[in-house]
Amino acid sequence: MRYRIDKETFLWAEEIWKKIETKLEAECKRLGPIMPYVPENGRYYDMGERELTAWTNGFYSGILWQMYHATKKDFYLENAREIEKRLDGAFQNFPKLDHDVGFLWLHTAVADYRLTGEEESKNRGLHAAGILAGRYNPNGRYIKAWNGERSGIAIVDCLMNLPLLYWASEQSGDSAWRQIAINHTDMALKYIIRSDGSCNHLVEFDPVTGEYLNNPGGQGFESGSSWSRGQSWGIYGMALAYKYTKNEAYLDAAKRVAHYFCANLALNDYVPMLDFRAPEEPVYYDTTAGVCGACGLLELSEHVNPLEKDLYVKSAVRCLKSVTERLCQWDPEKDSILNYGSARYDRESDRHVPIIYGDYFLVEGILRLLNKDFLIW
Repeated sequence: MRYRIDKETFLWAEEIWKKIETKLEAECKRLGPIMPYVPENGRYYDMGERELTAWTNGFYSGILWQMYHATKKDFYLENAREIEKRLDGAFQNFPKLDHDVGFLWLHTAVADYRLTGEEESKNRGLHAAGILAGRYNPNGRYIKAWNGERSGIAIVDCLMNLPLLYWASEQSGDSAWRQIAINHTDMALKYIIRSDGSCNHLVEFDPVTGEYLNNPGGQGFESGSSWSRGQSWGIYGMALAYKYTKNEAYLDAAKRVAHYFCANLALNDYVPMLDFRAPEEPVYYDTTAGVCGACGLLELSEHVNPLEKDLYVKSAVRCLKSVTERLCQWDPEKDSILNYGSARYDRESDRHVPIIYGDYFLVEGILRLLNKDFLIW
């Protein structure tokens, strides 16, 4: 086992896996190759039909590849590959693509290539990496998050897109893509990860000179607050940066963010608030931050001294147990698993709802504990 867990925890994870397998087999056969986001009246709609370039459109494919790897059932592969092909249309809408091409094509084309060796999938992944690298601002040494007037913005989320560049650099032999990922991570160390382990969501630069300007409020409560999913991106993203570079500064940053995250989780029975520095009322949770953070903690545990591992593994397990025992729905006839996800503080439409990336990280976390996972990142 990669993670030191006791027999009781292992048996618990096996029971959750059985529920996941029952639920997702029914869901996959019912839904086919759609791109879910948030269910409406218990049923997913196809975000791919509404907005093909939406940043979340790869996560269901990521779930399907995880399930195919764990079960070897071909219908998971077939639906994942159809989603991958559908996303070819997003390449034709280049003006709407942004830094989230990593989320889109790591979970589709790159996952396909890593598992099957499909050459066409490799080419799709390299194409996406070229788009991501093309967003690099050499003066500010950051990858711009969005387009148009917001071209000076860099965000913590992008740390999770950088594995696309590391992968593409390995496949192509082009070290420039790897260096872009490193430069962006160094920028995040300086301007996004705070000294106490909390994170800014957004930082803004002058897009011409590269001069740092400020840290405007993002998807959390306000500027200077602590959006919990941003903390999760920080843990996981910095742990992955260490995985690919072995730069100790990245590992130290991942630990710092993890310690801040775990301390705040413990205050609320391991279900994270939407923002750790928001007013007590109204009460907003974000379970997606919890399961994403749990996966980041498990990744981090693989890179630290053996005597440090338990802190991260046990915290991840407590978070996964807390949400599965209290906030999941397992009815195979209803779409989605994890409830009380929140995309952002100031938008009611996708606050306290099931969100597809919450299910993705839940599946990844449980499969990690059972050593059945496929590490898409």
